[in-house]
Amino acid sequence: MKAPLAACRSGVKACLIALLLVSARPAFAQEQPAGSAAAPGCGPAKIEFDVKTEKQHPVTQPAPGKAIVYFLQDDARFESRPRPTTRFGLDGAWVGATQSNSYFYVSVDPGEHHACANWQNFVGFGTRSTAAMHFMAEAGGVYYLRARDVFYRNRPPAVVELTSLDGDEAQLLMSMFSFSTSHPKK
Repeated sequence: MKAPLAACRSGVKACLIALLLVSARPAFAQEQPAGSAAAPGCGPAKIEFDVKTEKQHPVTQPAPGKAIVYFLQDDARFESRPRPTTRFGLDGAWVGATQSNSYFYVSVDPGEHHACANWQNFVGFGTRSTAAMHFMAEAGGVYYLRARDVFYRNRPPAVVELTSLDGDEAQLLMSMFSFSTSHPKK
């Protein structure tokens, strides 16, 4: 606190700038730790994935005491190429990634979960490349989360939207999508 007071002795303008900087510091301190993506469900920003897709359509049932979460990337409203690689996080860790109308699934414990979808590659300036939501999983439950990538050439910016999806709609989309497998790049 001594620095702002010292600046006030050297002039009103210096005093105002010092007080502005000191008062802004708590707002910056509330951000995620350095190197992590901006939403609570996201993993570390520096982790990127290699993605492969296949035309198979695996589905599964939850193991006893667990739930299944399907992550879908829907690029029907993305009018540009290449399409983004979308990585998905749960509770602060990345669980996989998709590329261009594909999906994968993971098993989770019952309880509250924080999910995140984030484009790992640059899509353009002014984009909203991260979306987040939370949900409650119950043992035996099946949940579908869709990252809808949206970009219209005549209406920027590009955005990713993360929403829960009705099971019937999800199964319809998955029948048209590819199955995604991914692993972190080395």
